[in-house]
Amino acid sequence: MSKAALIVGAGSGVSASFARLLAGNGYEVALASRHAAQRTPELPDAARFACDASRLDDVEQLFAQLDAELPPLSVVLYNPSFRSRGPLVDLVPEDVQSSLQVTAFGAFLIAQQAVRRMLKQGSGTILFTGASASVKGYAQSAPFAMGKFAQRGLAQSIARELAPQNIHVAHIVIDGAVRGSGYPEAAPDSQLDPDAIARSMWHLVQQPRTAWSWEIELRPWMEKF
Repeated sequence: MSKAALIVGAGSGVSASFARLLAGNGYEVALASRHAAQRTPELPDAARFACDASRLDDVEQLFAQLDAELPPLSVVLYNPSFRSRGPLVDLVPEDVQSSLQVTAFGAFLIAQQAVRRMLKQGSGTILFTGASASVKGYAQSAPFAMGKFAQRGLAQSIARELAPQNIHVAHIVIDGAVRGSGYPEAAPDSQLDPDAIARSMWHLVQQPRTAWSWEIELRPWMEKF
């Protein structure tokens, strides 16, 4: 039976690694981002959609297209975020609102549409990409922490609600810099390998339902925590 996966916030790094892994395991992959990306040699068959996940109309249109063009969704990864940094007194309210809209409200909109379909199917997996800021608010990073705390709360709440209905919801705390994301690597293995992150996500997809994780934390072996 054909199966599909949706990655929202698609780009290079973690999203691309997970997309390749899913495609290699027989999934038809859909990639959604604010601006639909061009086809790439490494994922020639992936369907690409433009979607602002913080806008209800965009999300509803995305899922209508998925219903029409792809098999039923088995896996969804929510990966977008919006960062606004600075001292509290200098933060631009519109930027703070965007951070919450993209990181938290968009996660809700995508999850709601996905769950409506997975409940009819009787199964599914929804993953949320978290960060250090999901569990610890850093100085001059209040908007990102606000959004990530809210996203984690959403994941925990719906994991408890939906697990008895055979829908696996999991939150992945990525605690550290991801290799290739623009940060210089000070020492070997000091950054997370996006392919390794993707394999951990794949493990969540495959977890037997007698032993589901609602949250995992990933960090390099030398990262302090």
